[in-house]
Amino acid sequence: MGIRSIVSKPLAKWVVERQQNWMYQPAEAQQRWFRQLIDGGRNTVFGQDHKFKDIQTIGEFRQAVPVRDYEDLKPYIEQILHGESDVLWKGKPLYFAKTSGTTSGVKYIPISHESIPNHINSARDALLNYVNETGKSAFLDKKLIFLSGSPELTQKEGINIGRLSGIVNHHVPAYLRTNQLPSYETNVIDDWETKLEKVIYETITQPMSLISGIPPWVQMYFDRIQERTGKLIKDVFPDFSLFVYGGVNFEPYRAKLFESIGKRIDSIETYPASEGFIAFQDSQTEEGLLMLLDSGIFFEFIAADEYFTENPRRLTIDEVELGKNYAVIINNNAGLWGYSLGDTVKFVSREPYRLLVTGRIKHFISAFGEHVIGEEVEKALKGAMEKHPETEVVEFTVAPMVSPKEGLPYHEWLVEFATPPNDPVAFAQDVDNRLTKLNVYYDDLITGSILQPLKLTGLPRGAFQRYMKSQGKLGGQNKVPRLANDRKIADGLLGIGETV
Repeated sequence: MGIRSIVSKPLAKWVVERQQNWMYQPAEAQQRWFRQLIDGGRNTVFGQDHKFKDIQTIGEFRQAVPVRDYEDLKPYIEQILHGESDVLWKGKPLYFAKTSGTTSGVKYIPISHESIPNHINSARDALLNYVNETGKSAFLDKKLIFLSGSPELTQKEGINIGRLSGIVNHHVPAYLRTNQLPSYETNVIDDWETKLEKVIYETITQPMSLISGIPPWVQMYFDRIQERTGKLIKDVFPDFSLFVYGGVNFEPYRAKLFESIGKRIDSIETYPASEGFIAFQDSQTEEGLLMLLDSGIFFEFIAADEYFTENPRRLTIDEVELGKNYAVIINNNAGLWGYSLGDTVKFVSREPYRLLVTGRIKHFISAFGEHVIGEEVEKALKGAMEKHPETEVVEFTVAPMVSPKEGLPYHEWLVEFATPPNDPVAFAQDVDNRLTKLNVYYDDLITGSILQPLKLTGLPRGAFQRYMKSQGKLGGQNKVPRLANDRKIADGLLGIGETV
């Protein structure tokens, strides 16, 4: 046993013991952060504009600070980009995490000296919770790979700018750097396919024990290795024992990924965002991800079905209910105030608070009033795959067909199969039946003959990769939205190649 695995066990025990201080006193932890954040932002431009000096209670804060998205915050970001200090948070940001927005183009999300530990320590603690619970630590002595964006940074007004995964790469602890892959030179390659070939070259002969990344891009890595070697991943990497992922629901990828590996291995789900590290899987036996309530963020929640109303209620952690979808609002020590993250979550436990990520607040189909959300389409697909166990899905997205050439409107499911169902018609019917049970409005539209049952369109292998490449979003942290209210993505995919 190596020094890393030996040292990790007492460190893991210490981290988990410290967690107990806030896990079972969540409201108190959040109240402390609320006060610290108001004090920290009091003398900023934002704090003066919103009269932080007069704010004593959460209610007064909500009166002063509306829920906003990036566009609303952009004028303050522009001031920082022009060199001003003390705008959203004291001083200047340490970094801007550069990310793509659906309506805003490039977004610049501030990360401060005070907020960077949220990103770094949370990733560390996810691994240490695993070590503490399972006793498994030998993976730390072998090679670790993080499939991520480029760590190369640019500068503007003394602020480093880059992708979040690249920024975090600069903070990998020294004791892990010696067994981290790929090399810096490979990691900075922009073209994903070129980078992937170099990653494979550097890793294929190494004792890889931990692999981390967004599932579809890890699958692409595995596919290329299998094409080259003709072997299952377990035979290429016999030490591979832990998969760390985040960013998308793992379920649609699980069967194909484990088939490529050739054995079951442990996995850790994480919920990082440029705006903050929100939660991680702290247990291999309990459902959901532990919400990080003592890490520089004061959270608020809005019921998803109230989000677009005129005056939606903003709730604190102790006011949320189990099993209900909420939009996540964050206030943090990088200067995001009343910021709508865009994600929806559902709590499955209150002692401690654990959640599932259920989708995006603006990623839904409601072309006919059905308001179908990401969690529902993923559950519908999973249910059909269980009835058709031969089926393996690479990727999928759903779009409305409002004005078909013939017949009633419908939802079109564009699916790239690794292994298609033996009976595609029955498979599509099973997906549709499951969706009608999950969404009463969709059921009403089907039974009322407003919509016809969904139509399944199979796409050729590699269609999603080619589409993402055509959009300049191949690899890294990029994801295909599950749902849209228009046909931009659907038509782009159909234009890539013939359907199957």
